[in-house]
Amino acid sequence: MATRKNPEAKGAEGANVSKDDLLKYYRDMLLIRRFEEKAGQLYGMGLIGGFCHLYIGQEAVVVGLEAATKEGDKRITSYRDHGHMLACGMDPKGVMAELTGREGGLSKGKGGSMHMFSKEKHFYGGHGIVGAQVPLGAGLAFADKYMGNDNVTFAYFGDGAANQGQVYETFNMAALWKLPVIFVIENNQYAMGTAQKRSTSTPDLYTRGEAFGIPGETVDGMDVLAVKAASEKAVAHCRAGEGPYILEVKTYRYRGHSMSDPAKYRSREEVQKMRDERDAIEHVRELLLAGGHATDDDLKAIDKEIKAVVNEAAEFSKTSPEPALSELWTDIYA
Repeated sequence: MATRKNPEAKGAEGANVSKDDLLKYYRDMLLIRRFEEKAGQLYGMGLIGGFCHLYIGQEAVVVGLEAATKEGDKRITSYRDHGHMLACGMDPKGVMAELTGREGGLSKGKGGSMHMFSKEKHFYGGHGIVGAQVPLGAGLAFADKYMGNDNVTFAYFGDGAANQGQVYETFNMAALWKLPVIFVIENNQYAMGTAQKRSTSTPDLYTRGEAFGIPGETVDGMDVLAVKAASEKAVAHCRAGEGPYILEVKTYRYRGHSMSDPAKYRSREEVQKMRDERDAIEHVRELLLAGGHATDDDLKAIDKEIKAVVNEAAEFSKTSPEPALSELWTDIYA
């Protein structure tokens, strides 16, 4: 198995994290990866139709951010959303069944990969239009401010969406009204397929809020402990009534933009180098082993357990019935 260089990466040194927390992050990230690998297989078999955007490589982002949340906090994201659903506790069976368009899916099989929701888990999608979720996220935060609670909304978007005009309209309103929203830029460096340096005039996306007086910072998105620490700081800022915050989380996706993307805009060597030297799950694995918190056999047992959960979800997604035709007339305005 590949060894990550510099396992004591920034964010891991002296991090206030327990053995149980480390094991939880390892499990959560591994669940996302194994789930996405299985989703890729089902797509190849023709069981998942339409678009399918996998989160493989970016697991530390959402797991680190969720580590700083409390009950009532909200999250909204783009179409690369399966990882976010699993990290906030949505049922893997319901997520996978939604991917295959079945009745047991979390949107009754009608939303598919890009449009899943869970009121129970305060997850507001899954949105197919680039950047559309950002103003919606500010709206969720506005509701919490109006209600007078201290909940925070996490509005996730990518480096490509960071160039959309509606993002800056949202920054302006969020700053004016001091909304408790964390704008999370998941910078996986390639948007749909164009490298950031070819599409973006500034190297640091978190500085885009400076004109509106929104503070921000960049964080290593391949280090779950660094993400957790940055998330705690951002959450504290919002809960204190100080308004919005921007986190640019520098991450990397191993697969193409979607399942139909051959990803010829980067070399195999580049992807392999990231896998070998910067993999987020390997990082936590090494911390667990080096700290004596788990043995290799312990971690193999966790992987076996996670694979069983994912296989059960896949089986459920195949056997759950398709929605009745009458469902065409439900959940619509008119």
